[in-house]
Amino acid sequence: MVDAVPQAIAAVMARKAFYFVPLTVADGEQTLIADRYDVELSDRAVCHRNLTLGDAQCVFISTRLMDDRFSVAFEFFINVAHAFTEQTGFSQTFADLVWKQVQDKVKGETSLDANELRKIVTSTVPDAERARQEYYETAFADSIAIYLLSLYLDVDYYELRERDYPLLAPSALAERLRLVHDLFPAPRGFEFNIFYKRRPEPR
Repeated sequence: MVDAVPQAIAAVMARKAFYFVPLTVADGEQTLIADRYDVELSDRAVCHRNLTLGDAQCVFISTRLMDDRFSVAFEFFINVAHAFTEQTGFSQTFADLVWKQVQDKVKGETSLDANELRKIVTSTVPDAERARQEYYETAFADSIAIYLLSLYLDVDYYELRERDYPLLAPSALAERLRLVHDLFPAPRGFEFNIFYKRRPEPR
């Protein structure tokens, strides 16, 4: 999977390591790692847990909380993308596109966090303007994560949907992903394409 990560993104991962473990349990300030699946521990497990050691950070991802390759990979790329944007911020070109979509009242968002932040930035609350930067950063990280995921495996739009928020409309999501691809072109050996109708499998 590392080969699928564009160099610009991989460069900021120098002091960050990812570990795929059965279960990661947050016990107060402690991080506990289960070496096998346990029903009792699964009730206390979290999808991932960050542990800072000196100037480095370890991210433990609970693979047994997710039931397929898609979910595990997406969890990994979400963590990668958010770590990247924490270091670099967001693209202004991307922010301009996102804000135009908001003004055009395009429905949906790319994650629950982005959806909640969008509600704030389009409201009249005092923190609306301050939240806009966080909204741009979150939407940028989400789009990078989906883009990276698409370089690893085929992503069906419907697989990205969750019940807690409406997913961004297909054409708008495609616009964001194309822009991310322009910023971070796919490495040699990987292809990025958007199809609005899946081609039938050859017989």
